[in-house]
Amino acid sequence: MIEVSKYNPELLKKELPKIFRMAAKSRTLEEFKKKLTQYALKMEYHAFEDYQDFDEGYIIRVRDAARVVHRYLMRRSEKIANFSVAKAILDIAKGKSRPELKPAFYAEILYLFLGLEGRGPGSQVADIHLFPLDLEGRPAAIERSYQLDHLSDAMNRYLKKYSSGLETSAVEKRRKRKNKILKQLNGTIDDWYNWKWQIKNIFRNLKQLNHLVNLTALERYAIDYAIQNQIPFGITPYYLSLMDDETSTARDRSIRAQVIPPKNYIEQMVKGGEKRRCFDFMREEDTSPFDLITRRYPTICIFKPFNTCPQICVYCQRNWEIENAMDPGALAPQEDIEASLKWIKRHPSIYEVLVTGGDPLVMTDKKIQFILSSIAAIPTIERIRIGTRIPVTIPMRVTDNLVKILQRYQIPGKKQIAVVTHIQHSYEITPETVKAITKLRQSGISVYNQLVYTFFVSRRFEAAHLRKLLTLIGVDPYYTFNTKGKEETSEYRVPLARLLQEQKEESRLLPGLSRTDEAVYNVPGLGKNYLRARQHRDLISLLPNGARLYEFHPWEKNISKFMKTYIGDDIPILDYLKRLEEIGENIDDYQTIWYYY
Repeated sequence: MIEVSKYNPELLKKELPKIFRMAAKSRTLEEFKKKLTQYALKMEYHAFEDYQDFDEGYIIRVRDAARVVHRYLMRRSEKIANFSVAKAILDIAKGKSRPELKPAFYAEILYLFLGLEGRGPGSQVADIHLFPLDLEGRPAAIERSYQLDHLSDAMNRYLKKYSSGLETSAVEKRRKRKNKILKQLNGTIDDWYNWKWQIKNIFRNLKQLNHLVNLTALERYAIDYAIQNQIPFGITPYYLSLMDDETSTARDRSIRAQVIPPKNYIEQMVKGGEKRRCFDFMREEDTSPFDLITRRYPTICIFKPFNTCPQICVYCQRNWEIENAMDPGALAPQEDIEASLKWIKRHPSIYEVLVTGGDPLVMTDKKIQFILSSIAAIPTIERIRIGTRIPVTIPMRVTDNLVKILQRYQIPGKKQIAVVTHIQHSYEITPETVKAITKLRQSGISVYNQLVYTFFVSRRFEAAHLRKLLTLIGVDPYYTFNTKGKEETSEYRVPLARLLQEQKEESRLLPGLSRTDEAVYNVPGLGKNYLRARQHRDLISLLPNGARLYEFHPWEKNISKFMKTYIGDDIPILDYLKRLEEIGENIDDYQTIWYYY
């Protein structure tokens, strides 16, 4: 187990003697900051000047750590953070008490300065350098191929940890649970494959759930608390059938986390009261120029005619405005829908519309056809994108008639219909999901996936396992979203460094078609910040609790000089590693996480 208490001032002094001698001999904070700046410059210069003495990993680590140290020391960073990293180190060196500093803070300081000195935890599986040999031509190629086999074997050992919903054992487990659910609901097999029956029998009652799935005491408490306080909650019979009885194996950890809210979530939502506008993290109210419309980019707008889903994802972006699963008042009035469509038509610069909500594909066929035909009739619209989770929550909704409706507005070279779904874990992918996706693809409709990188899908190669399977069933990985910094969903959050590590050390090992997604952070009111490019963000400070503080730059920064940046704090890396260890992960597998900024 990680000994959190070992990260303390004494450890820093022992492992970083140069830094603390420097601090102890400094008479003022400014003197210490100057010394630290010079030291960082010296280490970086030494790494690049004497590059022949070091490997590339050493040089890059020193370079990145030096950049972070410089940014931490800047007055602007200290003002924004209302905290001085240098002052904290200086106080530690001089024996002053700083009780607000947490072990996660000490851990960050330790690994940062170890990195500056070219030390710190070593490489992991996907960061292994293939050994250069004094070979050329075919012999060199054969040796490289041999080494690549070993690298691939290392990856496959991780991938084999994860279960797919297409495995025979999973299919059989779910068949038995399906029969159990049907018996409880007095349903038939024909009922099961009727999407309207699925919606009619959404589970909203703890007593019913207790009879059908093993729940922990904490899960029972959270569900009951949510229902009592009218927090949106609901699970379709189909999705409930994906849960396991053996909670100890945790194969269904991600599935449960999608729909069963943690205690903190309920408490925060209750605190928000009836008007939960404070949870509008993306500031959709500030980017809604017209009812049912959100617009953050020049050529696309979001259209939300239907404000509910068959079941509620706990960390939903719009948890602040969705009332309940399949709420009867969720469909916008016809006059509002028509007014919004007219607004889109009045803005010819928009040539793509994302129809979302809620889940628009659980509207009636008639309503879907009206909306799609109305959008398609706007001359400037080239693409209609539909945001839906029905391939996962209620795949039987993808009926032949629905496919015909969608296909009607797919005109190659003129109009495109694209479905963007949200499959969160490979254990969610079932034969029913594959059937739904296949119907869409065979009709010429592209299907893309958006993954939300939560704690429950963040183990080594867990997301890679999903992407690998997605492409095999005909779904293109599109985006991986870093979990939003919403207070009520803190238990779902993952340090940005872990997503960066995943993209470099895991996703990168897959063939291109299995890793086509883009890692992004959604900036409130501004939209997507592309994490692959360091120029879109700055790590500006470290907070006393060990959380990194980032400044995200808006996509418009090179277009408009008046755009503001966004400041957001992260999840402390040490806290995240501790949680991973508690669920049985080997923390040594993640040790390079400290050097992703």
